Amino acid sequence: MIEALEKMLAAGQDSSTLRFGLGNAYLARDPANAAVHLRRAVELDPAYSAAWKLLGRALAASGDADAASAAFSRGIAIAESRGDVQAVKEMRVFLKRLRKAADS
Repeated sequence: MIEALEKMLAAGQDSSTLRFGLGNAYLARDPANAAVHLRRAVELDPAYSAAWKLLGRALAASGDADAASAAFSRGIAIAESRGDVQAVKEMRVFLKRLRKAADS
């Protein structure tokens, strides 16, 4: 799957959806690379709340808790403005876990 998505990107088919797909595909094996694609996804579509959520997860998995917290906070604000209740709930849970881990 990654190979096919990378070929699409190399062919100039860049989009927030493609970058989200790449970020999702890379998340488990290479979260730093996932974060690169997810940052681009939210640059292309700043209102893409699912991409903000996944970006926060990728940053957290990469060990950058501060950036992850910022991504979740921004994602929550965007999701709230769009009425995306489920995304808000999920990002609040991830943010709470990050803060709890930082306090430990």
